[in-house]
Amino acid sequence: MFNRISFHLRGRLKASGKDMTAGEPFSLIIFYSIPLLLGNIFQQMYNMVDTIIVGRLLGTALLAAVGNTGPMNFLVLGFAYGVTSGFAVITAQRFGAHDEKGLRWSVAMNIMLNVAIGVVITVLSCALTMPILRVINTPQEIIGESFTYIFIIYLGLGAMILYNASACILRAVGDSRSPLVFLIFSSLLNIVLDLVLIIFGKMGVAGAALATVISQAAAGIGSAVWIWVRYPFLRVSRKDFVWDTYFAVQHLKIGLNMAFQFSITAIGVIVLQGALNVFGAVKIAAFTAAQKVEQLVTVAAQTIGVTMANYGGQNWGANRIDRIKEGTSKSVVISLTFSVIALLMAWLLSDQLAGMFISGSQPEVLDGARTYLRICGTFFPVLFLLFIYRNVLQSIGMGFWPLMGGVFELVARIVGAAMFPHFFGYAGICLAEPAAWLLATVPLGIAYYRIMRGLNNENILAIKTKKS
Repeated sequence: MFNRISFHLRGRLKASGKDMTAGEPFSLIIFYSIPLLLGNIFQQMYNMVDTIIVGRLLGTALLAAVGNTGPMNFLVLGFAYGVTSGFAVITAQRFGAHDEKGLRWSVAMNIMLNVAIGVVITVLSCALTMPILRVINTPQEIIGESFTYIFIIYLGLGAMILYNASACILRAVGDSRSPLVFLIFSSLLNIVLDLVLIIFGKMGVAGAALATVISQAAAGIGSAVWIWVRYPFLRVSRKDFVWDTYFAVQHLKIGLNMAFQFSITAIGVIVLQGALNVFGAVKIAAFTAAQKVEQLVTVAAQTIGVTMANYGGQNWGANRIDRIKEGTSKSVVISLTFSVIALLMAWLLSDQLAGMFISGSQPEVLDGARTYLRICGTFFPVLFLLFIYRNVLQSIGMGFWPLMGGVFELVARIVGAAMFPHFFGYAGICLAEPAAWLLATVPLGIAYYRIMRGLNNENILAIKTKKS
């Protein structure tokens, strides 16, 4: 079927999206990544603006309350993000194969599966909010505000899924610019709503959470409308909503695999948060501020990872293993360059960057943030490589090793949370993070090179047929 596509159809799809199955890989990766990088920076602003405004206007205690929910946020939102990203891998493969009918069918399957999964995880996450807060030893003085913040975020999961699903579909067909436009708009809206609801509405952390949900809903609706208007070949109709168990399993195999990776990682982060909470609100606030800085300076890691997921998916669909190998090699060079920049920022600008989230002079909070950033910053190159190998393997349907990488991260965080604080105190909590990155990256790197050694453009069709 992949080879029975007319020249007219190929031209139509190429003119409408960004075909990454032809052209010099280095320049393709760079130009695709630039709007994606800017989009990720603005996406970071959602939580960063909440944290800055809460930390500077509402104080350290409420900053700790919001920061305490970070792992829970990652657990559920990460699962949803993994699902939407994984489903879009099939969409990218169909686009790379120039299969327009299969492309629309994949979009329709995306919609059906995302709606079903969205309802389930919204109900479960809301029901389990307070029990999880108690399990992770949330200090009594902040548990009420923590519950308020994360419960509102969970109620708005549908908005986040709508945006992520739409953005992932756009990126699957090579459009990394449109999601940026909607993120810029929603991020600015988030800032305005934060100020209005917190300062003038006196809503506290509830206002910060509500601002995030409304902003994400705006981005999601805008992206979905843009797909309909800008990309006629993605317009699904009733005939595209045909349930096929095998096709659904294809999506679920990658989507749930990526989702469970995030969830397994998040469980380890929750365990780590429980160990951190023993050190009190000041250390929680320091850890929160430092992690926000880390997310900002390492945003290029996620960017290159998403780029390679779509680049790999399209070229896998086009049976171009040679291009996947070349693109991965060049993305490693790009990522390591960015990782050195991030490392230097973490070491040289830790106080200035962490100070954005802290009200007034609080040396103890700054000291805790500095400790985290300098320990973790040293291992940023490992983190950047982790994103590349994980996403490339997922893009070609080799999801077992990325899933195992998540398991290795979980083990490292659990062991680190249990043992490191006894020897290093608070610094031991910080050290558990890079230990998890290292334990996941090494086997993923080995798996990638071993798998690629056995693949080429000639044997790929036989491998696909066997997997089917």
